[in-house]
Amino acid sequence: MEWYADTGRVAARSVYGRKKKAAGRTELILKAVFFIYIALVIRCLIFKYSPEHFRRIMETWQTGVILEGLDTANFTLFKTIKMYLHYYEQMNSFENLFGNVLAFVPFGMLLPFLVKKERGDFFNTLGFAFLFSLGIEVFQLFSGFGAFDVDDILLNCVGGMAGYILFFFLIRPYIKYCLKKRIKNPKNRGKEKQNSI
Repeated sequence: MEWYADTGRVAARSVYGRKKKAAGRTELILKAVFFIYIALVIRCLIFKYSPEHFRRIMETWQTGVILEGLDTANFTLFKTIKMYLHYYEQMNSFENLFGNVLAFVPFGMLLPFLVKKERGDFFNTLGFAFLFSLGIEVFQLFSGFGAFDVDDILLNCVGGMAGYILFFFLIRPYIKYCLKKRIKNPKNRGKEKQNSI
């Protein structure tokens, strides 16, 4: 009986070790993808102008830029969205509206993997998306590298929520299924390696 118990414990540890190792690799990959994504968002939303344009802004920057930014900023919810919808034939409405939504879909998809379970729920993901978007808009307001728009924050949050829905109903179940399949069939992985050789 003791021999069977020891064998069971060893097998359980082996399965747990494989599961932990696979989860660790997946988490590392997701972290790398997330930080690359954050860098791309900052590059596309803030540093989207040419180096010459940035140099001119930095050379002419002064405190008056903040006052000008406050004058041109939109603090009225749905004001810019209504404008894009009204003049959709004359303005790049699709790019501005759906672009702001799509830009934050990966945020809602990836963030829940990288935070503790209790912090990766829907409302916390929405809160992190709001803070990230707010940080971008405030930076644009004070730096002159764009214009503050509360509707951009709203659209970014919608994108974050859409990403979380995709994570919860599609991505998370799929990754769990793949991990269970790899853990339950370690011999198949060995055969696949031998066949590839």
